[in-house]
Amino acid sequence: MKSASIFTRFSKRVSQAVAHPAAFAAALGIVVIWSVTGPLVGWSDTWQLVINTGTTIVTFLMVFLIQNTQNRDTAAMQVKLDELIRAIEGAHNALLDLEELDEKELEAIREQYETLARKAREKLDERSRNGVPGAPESVKN
Repeated sequence: MKSASIFTRFSKRVSQAVAHPAAFAAALGIVVIWSVTGPLVGWSDTWQLVINTGTTIVTFLMVFLIQNTQNRDTAAMQVKLDELIRAIEGAHNALLDLEELDEKELEAIREQYETLARKAREKLDERSRNGVPGAPESVKN
């Protein structure tokens, strides 16, 4: 397999680091130190600007790192799901690339599966009413 790009490796490491409890503790420590220094500097505009600027920059950069990580994770999960669909006999291979469909097409397929689910529940209800052994308890009630 091809090695990951520098940005991908960097974003993975940063995402893992900021998800660690120590990162939260460090951020909390910075906020506490900032709060404690407020009275020492007379609650100055510069004091407020420091935290505002810092948090804005960190937030701005983290949005891109988090989005990169989520996109990679979603793509990997999609490939795994596609492989499961492909490998399971009787599965519909037409479902392999649903994420590529537009909203209308996706909604039409979703409605088809809702109809299938409704019919399956009705069949279970009917089996339960007829006292068929093995009907799920949730249907029997």
